[in-house]
Amino acid sequence: MTNPEYDVIVVGGGPAGSTAATLVAQAGRSVLQLERRPEPAFKVGESLIPATYDTLERLGLIDQLRASHFPKKYSVQFFSGNGKASSPFYFSETDPSERSQTWQVLRSEFDALMLANAERHGACVRQGAAVKEVLLDGDRALGVRADLGDGEIREIRSRVVMDATGQRAMLARKLGLVRHDENLRMAAIFTHYEGGLRDPGIDEGATLIIQTEGNKAWFWYIPMPEDRVSVGLVGPIDHVIKGRGGDPQATFDAEIQHCPGLLPRLENARQAIDVKVLNDFSYLTERAAGDGWVLVGDAFGFLDPMYSSGILLAFRSAEMAAEATIAALAADDPSAERLGAFEPRLREGMASFRQLVYAFYTPGFNFARFLRRHPEHRLAIVDILVGDVFDRDFGPLFGDLRGFITGRAVTDPPEVGADGATKTGAGATA
Repeated sequence: MTNPEYDVIVVGGGPAGSTAATLVAQAGRSVLQLERRPEPAFKVGESLIPATYDTLERLGLIDQLRASHFPKKYSVQFFSGNGKASSPFYFSETDPSERSQTWQVLRSEFDALMLANAERHGACVRQGAAVKEVLLDGDRALGVRADLGDGEIREIRSRVVMDATGQRAMLARKLGLVRHDENLRMAAIFTHYEGGLRDPGIDEGATLIIQTEGNKAWFWYIPMPEDRVSVGLVGPIDHVIKGRGGDPQATFDAEIQHCPGLLPRLENARQAIDVKVLNDFSYLTERAAGDGWVLVGDAFGFLDPMYSSGILLAFRSAEMAAEATIAALAADDPSAERLGAFEPRLREGMASFRQLVYAFYTPGFNFARFLRRHPEHRLAIVDILVGDVFDRDFGPLFGDLRGFITGRAVTDPPEVGADGATKTGAGATA
């Protein structure tokens, strides 16, 4: 390539893109970060889990979050289809330090905070910049074609392109790398309410996972600033999208009436915004990198909103990719092998979350019953809920989970290694 203008171009201004841009810029490399929206917009994915703390500290954002109006989150609690609540899973059970507390964030504000942080650390941030395509020579990325907001389409060259375009997954979809998880063909309908009931004290900011009658679907209930709560319905596409004549609001309202654990919380609440819909959002890509390009965050893959793992996986993938990119540039070798060196470790961490997701969606499975029989696994489950999933062995937990779920309806999806080769049963270990 001749005369690249930047060492790295990051496409996308969400948590993954801003994390990667910040870390690469901190290493003294020239970074251009392009975000298509003029201002950060409303997004789902408001709940952080405690393992995000280390990344936020590394980025220098902890003090800003401490001073923010975002509710503090100390736990997760589950409700069965008849409205019965589990004991809260307090993150401090495995770590009594400040790292066991996190936040429920408004994504528009949180994403803006992260973009500003990337710029403060030396990245050139352009908002309202629409990337039309990644420039490729075969499979090698050379840069991007983009409108930086003035209507002129220009080519901008770089040594590495990082795709952080979220579920648009611009480059992965162009290259045909996206593989949907056939076990998780789900859809979500979500909105915000004002005046929803909150629990007192330390439980006020807890994330609640509330199943509907018959466990046909579930709701998340996430306290937000300014007396708002984020409420989302998740279930199989046929049930959530095709039910009630395809009317998302009608489906959402009807499912609330079949959710005893949620009804009292919304009794005096008012819906604040129109419902929004996402569907078929669980997928992985065949590989995380190629010559001159790397995928981070949701552009690499997304599991399920069940355990609020999205921002943690965005952070971790961006950190790993940034470190690999810095090393590749130092070696003057931005090859697929160097840029994707982190991929096996990232996939193993994601597999741990996936096992708990599969357990939750298995008909008849119940965490309370499982823990009554296997109390020795409670802290391992808390570790996964916290996000402590990298470089860990959860084999004993997963072995007992499989034995407990007789005749389970789900199977492991095919995994793909860093070389693109298909592997089966990779979710069995972490």
